[in-house]
Amino acid sequence: MSIHATIYTLDMMSSLICATLVLIAGYFFKRLIPFLGKFFIPEPVIGGIFFATLVFFAHEYFYIEFSFDGQLKDLTMMMFFTSIGYMASLKMLLKGGKEVFLFAVCTVLLIFFQNCTGIGMAWLFHENPLLGLATGSISLIGGHGTSAAFGVELEKAGLAGAVSAAVTCATFGLISGSLIGGPLGKFIIKRHRLKTYADEAVRHGKNDDDSDSVGAPVEEIKLLHEDSLGVALICIFTAIACGNLIMRELSELGIVLPAYLGPMVVACFIRNMADLFRRPVPDHAVRVSGSLALQYFLAFALMNLHLWDLKSLALPIVATLFVQCVVLVMFVYFVTFRIMGKSYESAVLCCGQCGFGMGATPNALANMATLSSYYGEAPRAFFVVSIVGSLIIDFVNAIIITGFLHVL
Repeated sequence: MSIHATIYTLDMMSSLICATLVLIAGYFFKRLIPFLGKFFIPEPVIGGIFFATLVFFAHEYFYIEFSFDGQLKDLTMMMFFTSIGYMASLKMLLKGGKEVFLFAVCTVLLIFFQNCTGIGMAWLFHENPLLGLATGSISLIGGHGTSAAFGVELEKAGLAGAVSAAVTCATFGLISGSLIGGPLGKFIIKRHRLKTYADEAVRHGKNDDDSDSVGAPVEEIKLLHEDSLGVALICIFTAIACGNLIMRELSELGIVLPAYLGPMVVACFIRNMADLFRRPVPDHAVRVSGSLALQYFLAFALMNLHLWDLKSLALPIVATLFVQCVVLVMFVYFVTFRIMGKSYESAVLCCGQCGFGMGATPNALANMATLSSYYGEAPRAFFVVSIVGSLIIDFVNAIIITGFLHVL
């Protein structure tokens, strides 16, 4: 005999308090458990999974379920993706030159490979092909933010437990991407006997002061002022307002797209018009605003995780993630390394692509920092990964995923 769970509905303020407690728990556990910091697991994910586990036990053993107000979750999602749109500066992309373009092409190809692999594995297990997207670039290249956002779209399209599945895969990706990157980079360097940046400097009789530091990451202290934060919020909410009007008009024409896509495209347009007319955009304040919105968005999304929906999908998800790891290694070694020139910098780029190909840009930079600390500097590799990781991936990935959704 089935027993129906008692559902407790929380209003907006109570939901906000719970989200804040989730973030506090995440910061606490990340400092308590070094492993979590080592693999750059986001605080909202740590606290959210802890909260979702408690809710799971409450559902399974006490037949209690919680329902949270979704208005703030929708708002913070819009803010996050709008901030991504403001980072898509064509001027910055052109500054990176050929290497940025080629690495962006490699990343786009990887997005297609991951989605095709996920859909193929879903077909093999006779599952909904939308599960293939949840275990593809939505969770792996996209990470937790994209997983939580597109998980909702997948659930609307008919995939039960899509948010839970995607966020679980994203967490796996953060860890596996960090584990794969360093060993693969080391293997490529040894296998091809690559000359490192340090080797070249010694061969030409240069020291550190003489070395070309073009593209090297520079530590810069950026202050957040009240005025810049105010302008950033005005920019974000202006793009959200205009984008929502556009999406409403498209909806009336029968064109249904994810709600955040309009604000993100409007933000991209505003940013590039500002660059064209040499009007400054407060990049740092926009990025901070988007980052804060992402933390709360993840907290709200993970609070609604229904882990009990994953029980029937455990085997397909585990098998697909294993295959995705193999596909990533093969793609990075046989495609990215060769397209990027088979040099030491290319090997470091490959190491970085493992980081954000299964996790996030911070994982990519951490992978590269570890490898370059042993084999020598790779300044151009850091520059290319930073540009592609911060300005291109999320924007292009969202568009490609939307295309796959419409096809499926």
